[in-house]
Amino acid sequence: MSALRRLSLVGIATATVLAGVGVSTAQSAPPPELPDEASDTARIAQSIRGMSLEEKVGQMFVLFAYGPDANKPDTRNTSLYGVATPAEVIAKYKPGGWIYFNARGNVESPTQLATYSNQLQTAAVNTGLHVPLTIATDQEQGVVVRIGPPATQFGGNMAHGATRDTADARTAAGITGRELKAMGIRQDYAPVADVNVNALNPVIGVRSFSSNPQLVADMTVAQVQGYQRDAGIMATAKHFPGHGDTRDDSHTALPTINHTLTEWNTIDAPPFKAAIKAGIDSIMTAHIVVPSLDPTGVPATLSKPILTGVLRNQLGFKGLIITDALEMAAVRLQYGDAEVAVRAIEAGADQLLLPPAPDLQFNAVLDAVRSGRISERRIDESLMRILLLKLKNGVLFNPLVDVSKIATTVGTPASLASAQQIVDKSVTLVKNNTSTVPLSAEPRKILVTGWGVSTTQSLANSLAKRGATTTVAQTGAAPSDAAIADAIAKAQQNDVTVVTTMKAWDTTVTDKAAKQQKLVKGLLATGKTVIVVAVRDPYDIAYFDEAPTYLATYGYAAVSMESLAKVLYGEITPTGKLPVDIPVAGNPAKPLYPFGHGLS
Repeated sequence: MSALRRLSLVGIATATVLAGVGVSTAQSAPPPELPDEASDTARIAQSIRGMSLEEKVGQMFVLFAYGPDANKPDTRNTSLYGVATPAEVIAKYKPGGWIYFNARGNVESPTQLATYSNQLQTAAVNTGLHVPLTIATDQEQGVVVRIGPPATQFGGNMAHGATRDTADARTAAGITGRELKAMGIRQDYAPVADVNVNALNPVIGVRSFSSNPQLVADMTVAQVQGYQRDAGIMATAKHFPGHGDTRDDSHTALPTINHTLTEWNTIDAPPFKAAIKAGIDSIMTAHIVVPSLDPTGVPATLSKPILTGVLRNQLGFKGLIITDALEMAAVRLQYGDAEVAVRAIEAGADQLLLPPAPDLQFNAVLDAVRSGRISERRIDESLMRILLLKLKNGVLFNPLVDVSKIATTVGTPASLASAQQIVDKSVTLVKNNTSTVPLSAEPRKILVTGWGVSTTQSLANSLAKRGATTTVAQTGAAPSDAAIADAIAKAQQNDVTVVTTMKAWDTTVTDKAAKQQKLVKGLLATGKTVIVVAVRDPYDIAYFDEAPTYLATYGYAAVSMESLAKVLYGEITPTGKLPVDIPVAGNPAKPLYPFGHGLS
């Protein structure tokens, strides 16, 4: 048995026994003293020499399984992996990483997730390898979260950018990170370090802090510090080399970023350089073509000039490189799944996220090593990074969590209050031509209409708390003519209408954009008081600039709607400033409302 295995089993043997009673291994089985980094490296190198090739390759895969319980069969797992339970998936592949999705039945509650994490870790340490998983998720805050309430929710990156407050961004990451850690999640695929310079970007938008590279860099560093230093989990800057200037969604197409080398160094690179300087643990690749960095047309995820040449050699990144999901269309367009897995490793990736054909891709990597196409030394280099991070973040010695501590860690009153205070600073008043905001305290009837079942109801609830009599008429992302007519009729029966829009600029989805624009213009034509609120990207106003009152919240969770209600009723002064330019519709080079704009 290798040295690292002996060391890890010191904590794991106790942890496995205590899993059933929910005792924290942090209290019962502290790791042994390790004198220095060189000693860690030597011990891990000794461990790697004792691993089989199959075990090594397994550590390079980050998998998921359907369902909320490691021991519960699901036929979808059988179709994908040939085995029915998550525990059996772990036994088969011995993966190094695992990822949770709410949309794939993994997430029911924080307590359930903590229990699930312990089940997965027990399955991992009960394999012959005895190496725990690094469990991850995409808890970016804002519009991309996998774990909703009662976990603490925030406004998201662009909301942070609107405040310009790096201390708050760090606080938010620290809270999110501590809650994830309590649930057994030791890596967050956040923060997004992309600079959203394209208002028509369909996949990044408010997931970015700003269109200003320095502001994105500052916020990225703040969140790296929050996740890694304050919460003690791994942060992941994404999506390298920068996904902020595209009109294509890499989930469905292969985007090309036509920045010159000078533009890339000026716009896209600064946040990643800053993250590396701040000690970021991992960086996720982008499935994008950047001809100025690699003129061959190969996606960055599969590009050795980009991952090894630029990220490793030029920028000096020594941490973990993880691919974006290999199930996405962009990276599957040019090559078959087997070739994609091999090429990603050849390019310099350490871990392969969400392989869509696990058996095929696992065996393709094995065959590439056995044939000499990939050297085993190259595999060992990735193993060293993977295991060093597991050691650094305490995964090797304390993989289990104390389920009983969820209630005192996740969604606490103090965390929820901090989140509300942070989000309160982000709401941006873009237009107030008729001085509609703030509303007076007198009783009134308010119609809340537009996008979002929970969003419109949350806003209505917040307004009702302030004495309004509210009616909700949720119309969806592409409202029907009947829904529009109904909303207009209801608006005529109310004193004020608040209409929420969500990507009403997105003309790539013609029905959605046209229908939302039609709804807003129909409401404005009533002559009644109408307040338009963009609850995602702030760019919507370009398509109905005749609206006299317009606000941007950058997020649609209840916490953002409460902040909006506070601004509408004058309880707080709107202090958010646009972290991007809002361009004129059809003329991206001409600002309608510039970066930094915001009324008070």
